[in-house]
Amino acid sequence: MRVIQMLPTLAYGDAIGNDTLTLGDTLEANGYDTKIYAGFIDERIHNPLVVPAEEYECREDDVIIYHLSTGSDMNYELSEYNCKKIIMYHNVTPPEFFEFYDKNMADICASGLRATKYLRTKADFCFADSEFNKQELIEMGYTCDIEVLPILIAFDDYKKAPSAKVLKEFEDDDYVNIVFTGRVAPNKKQEDLIAAFAYYKKNINPKSRLILVGNHLMTPGYYPKLSRYIERLGVEDVVFTGHIRFDEILAYYKIADVFLCLSEHEGFCVPLVEAMFFDVPVIAYDSCAVGETLGGAGLLLPTKESQVVGEAINLVVENKEFQKQLIAGQRERLKAFRHDVIKAQFLKAIQAFTEGDMK
Repeated sequence: MRVIQMLPTLAYGDAIGNDTLTLGDTLEANGYDTKIYAGFIDERIHNPLVVPAEEYECREDDVIIYHLSTGSDMNYELSEYNCKKIIMYHNVTPPEFFEFYDKNMADICASGLRATKYLRTKADFCFADSEFNKQELIEMGYTCDIEVLPILIAFDDYKKAPSAKVLKEFEDDDYVNIVFTGRVAPNKKQEDLIAAFAYYKKNINPKSRLILVGNHLMTPGYYPKLSRYIERLGVEDVVFTGHIRFDEILAYYKIADVFLCLSEHEGFCVPLVEAMFFDVPVIAYDSCAVGETLGGAGLLLPTKESQVVGEAINLVVENKEFQKQLIAGQRERLKAFRHDVIKAQFLKAIQAFTEGDMK
């Protein structure tokens, strides 16, 4: 018996890619015959377990763990394999977020959701990153067992040296640095971050900046809209980093005074956990899986109204005792994402599945 993983794209340094590689190493270390088959493999990934998808030859006693997060022909090819299939569901962003800005991306997301529904009768078992994702599968008609398994996060990578250049530029100028990490995309709602920051900067603290860490070229039309919005508000000190090196991302977490998330669609939201790892106080809008990922930590808001968010930023920055309480809660929440905990849960589920203790 082989337990293999499969996915359309194995990207370098992204959350799903890191999760896949870590699960592969976990399976191998525990005696499983395993490989990772990917349609596209980033050239920077050098792992002996990783193999091009076209080289896969199915065996009846194989167990495929398929990472589902986007539209791809591979979603439908999965059903053709005559073996057991486990879907690892990372969520698919609803296409309506992209329809106005990027028709191609909207079509890919729509394709991903159609495939997710199609696979509801093809899966023998599912993992979901969050209860939110699990409920989405149930609403789509999945009747197999579904287990919530948090994504494995590459904490060891965060211990590497941050960019000295970024630290020198932003660390010691007495500005409050409000940071959000994630691709610049309509579901992330960077316009709401900008509006809240504009209130905070104009009415509370002029010595502040908003740093939006992430690629801003992936969704044509959205970044220009944000630029025009910033001009219309007349607000300064909004920084778009663009696509940057990993050590620079680490540096932005290091200099952050607040991590602010006002996203409207997240199936898990790894940056929330990253911010907690760096002891950055988190303020977040309660949407989709955000509250679940925080698990009672951070400051969760029921509204994105700019004045409310701006005052929340001021509370976290100025009230040092409250700030300490937030960080203490975040440290406690981080324990739920320990690798040994998640790996043990994963291996227990795989063993139960392969031994026939699940449907």
